[in-house]
Amino acid sequence: MPFSKTVLLLAPYGRDAESLASIIGENGYRSAIASSLEDLAQRLDNSVGAVLLTEEAIAGDPAALVAALRHQESWSDIPFVLLRAPRSAGPGKRAALPDEALNVVELERPLSAASLVSAVTSALRARHKQFIIRDQMVRLEESQALQAESEAELRLIADSIPVLIGFVDTNLVYRFANLAYEEWFGVPVKEILGRRMPDVLGPLTWAERGEAIDRALHGRPVRMEVNWPRRDGRRRDAEIRYLPRFDADGRVDGFHIFATDVTVRKVALEATQQQAALLESRVAERTAELKAEMAARESSEEALRQAQKMEAVGQLTGGIAHDFNNMLTGILAAMELMRMRLEAKRYEGLDRFLDIASTSAQRAAGLTQRLLAFSRRQSLDPRPVDVEVLVRSMEDLLTRTLGERVQLHIDLGHVPHAMVDHNQLESALLNLAINARDAMPEGGSLCVRTTVETLPDTSDDTVYVVMSVTDTGTGMDAGTLDKVFEPFFTTKPIGQGTGLGMSMIYGFVRQSHGHVRITSALRQGTTVRLYLPMATGTEVAPEQGRAVVLQGGGQRILVVEDDVQVRSLVTELLEQLGYDVEAVESADAALPLLASARPLDLLVTDVGLPGLNGRQLAEIARQSRPELPVLFMTGYAATTATQGEYLDVGMTLITKPFSLSALSSAVSSILGSTRSAVAAHGT
Repeated sequence: MPFSKTVLLLAPYGRDAESLASIIGENGYRSAIASSLEDLAQRLDNSVGAVLLTEEAIAGDPAALVAALRHQESWSDIPFVLLRAPRSAGPGKRAALPDEALNVVELERPLSAASLVSAVTSALRARHKQFIIRDQMVRLEESQALQAESEAELRLIADSIPVLIGFVDTNLVYRFANLAYEEWFGVPVKEILGRRMPDVLGPLTWAERGEAIDRALHGRPVRMEVNWPRRDGRRRDAEIRYLPRFDADGRVDGFHIFATDVTVRKVALEATQQQAALLESRVAERTAELKAEMAARESSEEALRQAQKMEAVGQLTGGIAHDFNNMLTGILAAMELMRMRLEAKRYEGLDRFLDIASTSAQRAAGLTQRLLAFSRRQSLDPRPVDVEVLVRSMEDLLTRTLGERVQLHIDLGHVPHAMVDHNQLESALLNLAINARDAMPEGGSLCVRTTVETLPDTSDDTVYVVMSVTDTGTGMDAGTLDKVFEPFFTTKPIGQGTGLGMSMIYGFVRQSHGHVRITSALRQGTTVRLYLPMATGTEVAPEQGRAVVLQGGGQRILVVEDDVQVRSLVTELLEQLGYDVEAVESADAALPLLASARPLDLLVTDVGLPGLNGRQLAEIARQSRPELPVLFMTGYAATTATQGEYLDVGMTLITKPFSLSALSSAVSSILGSTRSAVAAHGT
């Protein structure tokens, strides 16, 4: 081992510290790893030969390090090798060691192992020289006590060290100079002792070093590097230290001078920097190549994602086509039968066919609204939710999703309301059902259960509303169970699952201040439990009462709808309710009417119009009729997710398809007039 002292490491990111220790150890040096800047400061003692640390390590509070450096002995100046991160293009200030760290070598990463070892070796060599100096200074103090013979020993030792050593008192007079002065200055030592420093250095050199010398006389150690050519003109780089000496009263009585030839180290550092610059250039070239490769890969991945999206669309449309076709068959068949009865003037049984068509249409509308709700990207809207009612309302959808091979069992306890987002909870339950179905390719059973429980694996005594979904499928091993909540993790074949379902469920429940627990074993099925926070308020969803139609009183309404059939039916419905209606097919056709002096009580417009949309039309209408109420119609349920931002005062929205009672209620509410109410079946 070249040096016996330890290299103290501090590199907080990843395995940087272990990697640096390995490189140093392979070259025969001892190392120790500090856990923090404070830990490093506590370890700074005479057993440390050098400190190797990364730029990230000095981002914290340097107070402990400053204190440790200030408490070093006067001879001690522990070398620091600072590994800088590559310079960025931005103007941000880089972290730096405190001023008390005087012996610092900075290297910019990335750098080779050889460069690192070279810098560490130089630092240890410099530290080794410090210990030599310390030892010799100790011997010097001892020799001074022995008067003449100790002074002779000091002179012998000082002269044997390849370091320029001197002592200057407060009058700037040389009181000591070793034999190295003869080589460095070209004059005998006896011609230096007793002379003032300005006279020895000369006016130019004194002007350059005067400020540093003044700092030393004020008790502050100084380190600097200067160009000090040899007498034959060859390059010499010198590291000069001025270390103040204090008397028994703590006053500065002079300062020691130590000048070391660091030419080899400087040349090695310059070579390292050149290598680093060359490496940086090569890295830039390789980075450009990698960017091109990444662009090509992103293009391929985008094509794959598009193919997966198309496959997902195909799976979705195939999955719901059966249900929609059944519903449409019920509507079309009932209408054909009613047409045949009317042509034959047979009016008996028409109510039954009307009920069949209406029921099928409502089922189709419900399925459409549910699918759109599942696809929304919206912030959570937690409200008190009756979990039992929610599960029952999804029973038909779950049955269709599971298919004929999976039996659905629902076991509902009497549980309080949960404070969650209704749509997100529906989506979570559907996702769990789909996962369970895919885990039972040969069939099985699925049980949805609601209970009230506390978390089983914590000391928390909070009571939650628990929705659990249990299947009899293939189950999961421990490795799969550990990754089940990771985004994009899926056990399904490519194209048959995005891996987002469970991570979305986990995120939704955790955002709702709940918890998710999964128990599973291979060939024994899986149980997923959603621990949902209980609602503390008394608010509940309004009960669905009997459909009621509210009559109008001749108010003037402008209807804007581009679909001919919808425009005709809405006009007919409003006229049947007792309103005076004028209908147009576009915003362009509506603008002259809105700009005219014709009185209007309400604007009813579709949102998705060609050209100007409904919202833009309303804005224009409000310019000339600022108090005009507006009722928007939309067939896209996601619009309602942002009503707070979409609607202004005096505006409301109704989602297609809507019933006569819903339309009459919306119109009546926005007009704010009194109407008589009659049952829908009596209209």
